[in-house]
Amino acid sequence: MSIVGVFGELLITAGLVTLLYVGWQMYLGDLIFGAQANAAGRELSEQWAEQYGENPPESVPTPSDQPAEAEPAAVEPVILPAPTGTEDFAIMRIPRFGADYAWTMAGGVTRAGTLDNFRIGHYPGSKMPGEVGNFAVAGHRTTYGAPFNRIAELHVGDAIVIETPAGWYTYRFRTLEYVTPDEVEVLLPVPQMPDVPANGRYITMTSCSPMFSLAERIVAYGVFESFQPYADGPPASLTEGV
Repeated sequence: MSIVGVFGELLITAGLVTLLYVGWQMYLGDLIFGAQANAAGRELSEQWAEQYGENPPESVPTPSDQPAEAEPAAVEPVILPAPTGTEDFAIMRIPRFGADYAWTMAGGVTRAGTLDNFRIGHYPGSKMPGEVGNFAVAGHRTTYGAPFNRIAELHVGDAIVIETPAGWYTYRFRTLEYVTPDEVEVLLPVPQMPDVPANGRYITMTSCSPMFSLAERIVAYGVFESFQPYADGPPASLTEGV
């Protein structure tokens, strides 16, 4: 075989190896890493059940806990302190994504600190679960387990359940929006409403769009529905559609 022929075969082999690596990174790797991340979330949930089942943490007083404008919830939610650094503080569960979906949530939205460590990140300065205002989070749509891979499949009314050692916070999905990466108004106390004081409890979930691109952001909005203390067990919203 000539030198040109050998070189050509090497190029073909290198191309196949590259394709296999990309396939691993984009598809098979996400399935494996996603399954591992969900298993880690469920393990953390079991630890909390043993540690906090009968003695959950107490609420942290905040000026916005019970504003006059807000409608009172059936059970007033416990407001936990914001995570320190990249500390794990909650687990996100979305029945639409399957009964095994249980992603750990941590402080910060940097790739190195949180998102690339198989976590959903909490925007520093945004509210905590159940708190009046905007509870804003971010997650990968591809790679590193891709926790928000199916974010575009959410249906109006789908439950988004946040589990913490204090209890379960159920939000209901309302709408999707596509914005440019610099449109930070989605993180306002009332998303996309400058200078409007919050009189409700919202969740904002952000990820990249389109798939495999950083050109835009896909944003999912939800509104708070209820809080259930940890000692009362998982809420009914957690098993909807499962």
